[in-house]
Amino acid sequence: MVIDATKCVGCRACELACQQRNHLAQGKSYIRILPKGTPEKRWFLPVQCQHCQKPPCAEVCPTRATYTHETGVVLVNPKTCVGCKYCALACPYNARIFDEKTGLMEKCWLCLDYVLGGGEPACVHACVLGARLFGRRDDPASPVGELIASGKAKPLHPEFGTRPGILYYILPEEA
Repeated sequence: MVIDATKCVGCRACELACQQRNHLAQGKSYIRILPKGTPEKRWFLPVQCQHCQKPPCAEVCPTRATYTHETGVVLVNPKTCVGCKYCALACPYNARIFDEKTGLMEKCWLCLDYVLGGGEPACVHACVLGARLFGRRDDPASPVGELIASGKAKPLHPEFGTRPGILYYILPEEA
């Protein structure tokens, strides 16, 4: 996935779609929309689980409930999660939420069932301005592949060394 922050207007349609798709309580979402810039030049940065290739959340999980699926999506197995919150402490993107009712950690799972069925995550489908692009990174003909090949799509906080699976297009003066 590539998130084009130049197109995001902070409408929160992605948050609502995520909330509805995952049956989350009001006010909870696996996505946060962070306002950036100045009041005169406001822009928005959607942040969620980055589906890292080197996920620190998985490294600290004592039960290995957090793991990387063969597709590269980082998942949580609710049957083995003990709700210790180590993953939340380890995640540099603050992309975990704790469900008080179940006592388990939750996060974005990129609507993997939709993706495996040939669809796209709910947040991508809900974004009418096209700020969220989903597709194969290795396909240079896809919008995702084009942005990656152009060098314009960059990871959020590469200094963390997590090798995020989600990339961002942000104008250089806004980064």
